Amino acid sequence: MLSIVFLLTTASGLAQTADLVVENAQVYTVDAAKPKASAFAVKDGKFIAVGTDVKKHIGPQTRKIDAQGAAIIPGLIDSHVHMRSLGDMLETMDLRGVSSIEEVARRVKETAAKLPKGTWIRGRNWDQTNWGGKFPVAADLDKVATEHPVYLTRVDGHAGWGNSLALVAGGVTKASEDPKGGQIIRDAAGNPTGILVDRAQAMVSRKIPALTDEQVEARLKRAAQECARLGMTSVHDAGAGRQELDAYRRLIAKGQLPVRINMMIAGAGELWEEYLKKGPEIGDKLTVRSIKLVADGAMGSRGAAFFQPYSDDKQNSGLLILQKEYIRDVAKDAVAKGFQVATHAIGDKANRTALEAYGEALQGKKDRRFRIEHAQVVSLPDFKLYADFAVIASLQSTHATSDMRWAQDRLGPDRLLGAWAPRRFLNAGVRIANGSDFPVEDPNPFWGLYSAITRQDHAGNPPGGFMPSEKLSRVETLKSWTFDGAYAAFEEDKKGSITPGKVADFLVLTKDVMTIPEKEILTTLPKLTVLGGEVVYEKK
Repeated sequence: MLSIVFLLTTASGLAQTADLVVENAQVYTVDAAKPKASAFAVKDGKFIAVGTDVKKHIGPQTRKIDAQGAAIIPGLIDSHVHMRSLGDMLETMDLRGVSSIEEVARRVKETAAKLPKGTWIRGRNWDQTNWGGKFPVAADLDKVATEHPVYLTRVDGHAGWGNSLALVAGGVTKASEDPKGGQIIRDAAGNPTGILVDRAQAMVSRKIPALTDEQVEARLKRAAQECARLGMTSVHDAGAGRQELDAYRRLIAKGQLPVRINMMIAGAGELWEEYLKKGPEIGDKLTVRSIKLVADGAMGSRGAAFFQPYSDDKQNSGLLILQKEYIRDVAKDAVAKGFQVATHAIGDKANRTALEAYGEALQGKKDRRFRIEHAQVVSLPDFKLYADFAVIASLQSTHATSDMRWAQDRLGPDRLLGAWAPRRFLNAGVRIANGSDFPVEDPNPFWGLYSAITRQDHAGNPPGGFMPSEKLSRVETLKSWTFDGAYAAFEEDKKGSITPGKVADFLVLTKDVMTIPEKEILTTLPKLTVLGGEVVYEKK
């Protein structure tokens, strides 16, 4: 256990007495001017000294942490998350890793037995590639839920699976037309099967009773606590609305938000128009200066937009949800009012569309830090467009090691060269910011570090790593989860490294992730998560 004691000695002649001093540590600062240290001092929530001279900042009331040689890193910044969805998942049914339709049905049956008739049954994270690749159908759920509408969201969030009662509630019939940017999966006779892709999901999801403000607040609080437990001190919430915004403000007022939030407004609606009028909101715990757009779907549900058809689905090139002109017009408004644009783009066509739209809106203004979220499959010439327009690639390392099972089948060998390619981005001079996209992936950031460094899954497969030329070093990986995440939110002068003047967000780790065998990174956790000099999580 770490020892935290109050010093009883008296200090004299100090210009600044610290509230907290940490000594006997292996500190990885992510500060190029001083990459390593053994101690640091904190006052008023900020680092005031880093190095061996911290003793001069010790006073009678200074708290002291003897780290006992433990590794300390800056607080991790997840640059792409979905906080409400994580809270929802923690409160409902998590189907991650379930390997059969029958097991999903069993869990739905158990849930139905506990709920009043007519109550909606929700869950997420099913993945048909875990049971051979065949999409499930409504009838699989009808067998176990005859009195409850059921709607289960796919792991990528871009498809949903409903039973017949859910389809009836949503008015989804043989005569229903596919909405723009969405698809109703049908059988040979044209009947809906129960799978809705991208914008077609709204046909059912809008019929599900909305959560109350209190429920949303409780779920965001639970998600934030999970972030603190896992070592995240800042997250970029990739698409939230007024209900989440108000809940964050209430949690801050109550002192119950143990993580800093950079919130992206979900699409160009009423909330976006309000912010365009008043400008960005920049705060200590909550910042709103970005808009999140969605250009296409996901590869797992074959909704990502490509120039050529999927290699394993020759009649399908995916769904381009937004056209270039729309993205360009939103981006022009953002440029004029000081906002950032972050666009979800997975397929090569979606990436090109977003990049060209950005280029037309920016017109040489390269300081806007526009982002593309996921940036999963990029045509090789388009890496230069990223660099030319100074676009940040917001990547999720665990996507590569989750999707590698079917990557070549979906893409073929040529497109694979520009897929899940952090090293190629860095070589092109493009800044990358790392994240998890939780709850699409597990929220544990150390799994993300492991994936970036090894390009392997938890079992160590494949030997040598998936596309091993795309591996990152440990130093590069840590930077992508700290300083570069701060840069992607215009906050590199405030956080992202253990540097005097920056907020004192840091982790004391159970293992030294910079030196231990790679496999042990997976089981690393924080002993302490510290936000602004205050412990927000302590491992028992």
